[in-house]
Amino acid sequence: MPNRLKGRDIHESHRAATPLELLFDLTFVVAIALAASQLHHGLAEHHFAQAGLAFTGAFFAIWWAWMNYTWFASAYDADDVPHRLLTMLQMAGVLIFAVGVPGFFTGDFRAAVVGFAIMRIAQTLHWLRVAHGDPGRRRTALRYVSGILVLQCFWGAWLWVPPEWAWPMFAGLALAEVMVPAWAERGGATPWHAHHIAERYGLLVIITLGEIVLASANAIANLWRADGWSFDLALVGIGAMMLVLSLWWMYFLLPSAEALHRHRERGFAWGYGHLVVLLSLAAMGAGLEVVADTLNPGVVTPGDAARPLQAISMVAIPEAAFVVSLWLVHQRLVRPPRPYLGMIMVCLVAIAAVPLAVAMGLRLPWALLALSAGPIAAIWLYTHGDEPPVGISFAN
Repeated sequence: MPNRLKGRDIHESHRAATPLELLFDLTFVVAIALAASQLHHGLAEHHFAQAGLAFTGAFFAIWWAWMNYTWFASAYDADDVPHRLLTMLQMAGVLIFAVGVPGFFTGDFRAAVVGFAIMRIAQTLHWLRVAHGDPGRRRTALRYVSGILVLQCFWGAWLWVPPEWAWPMFAGLALAEVMVPAWAERGGATPWHAHHIAERYGLLVIITLGEIVLASANAIANLWRADGWSFDLALVGIGAMMLVLSLWWMYFLLPSAEALHRHRERGFAWGYGHLVVLLSLAAMGAGLEVVADTLNPGVVTPGDAARPLQAISMVAIPEAAFVVSLWLVHQRLVRPPRPYLGMIMVCLVAIAAVPLAVAMGLRLPWALLALSAGPIAAIWLYTHGDEPPVGISFAN
């Protein structure tokens, strides 16, 4: 295939994720799993603020690298040899970054910065191909190249700042990173494909939900080894599975693809808003493992295990954040005739009631099962309301 890279047709029919994109996603499974595992250990040791900050930083870097490649590939995936080789180089960077994820929790960022640099430098080579092959968007491509390279210099310098300045500087650089695409696209919008983008984000949601499935399996395995079969074990398994299925159902109720196709100008808010959606799902997996620790004192000493209220809150809080962020993303994209705030409030009240019930004596296995009540109620209200479901209107 020729080396000159042209943008793909935004109206291309049957556009779907490629095998290479699915392989690319596989490397992010490792990075997300390591970040969630480190968060679990931090929460179990009651290092709530430190672990939460480190997890947020690591997850931002993971999400940002994935998102930049995904939107690029949606517009310019030629599936030729240079594209494949550069994508494989980015995958190597993801794996190096994954090795460095624990460093976010200990203050050693060297491996993570090296892995991130490999991913981002490969991305600049992608954009240089666009600058050569698509003259109409040369300005856009070169803006991406310059923005990425300048920030990479700052990321390298970040390794040398005093520890007390590490996280403030990280926040500043992260803000600068998210501003680069908005600035670059002013030079000429790239031809990303709405249905392809919606599918890719859906796949990442499923990958992140997989962390909850993994956490559930770990919890059940630990409880089984400690006590064998029990009714509590069954409740934990059913509760975790119902939570995964109800959150999956909530997400895929949204008609994102068609709305993005009709209103491409809303793509930035929709894409960026998913950071909290995905972050919340990954954090729920860590929270489930803390619940398992609390149910199984043999895994950690009683003094290290979180109390029941703390444990269930570590699942309920990110679950509520998922619901709110998903609703806000949906509102910004679809702008339905009325905000359906009542449906969301019912869901949030049901979620908030669970930690309260635990504080009043409800046992953790039952509480975990109850956390699905809010999403199930929202799904029912969405699909059985008096008015048509949210999503059929794409108001200006």
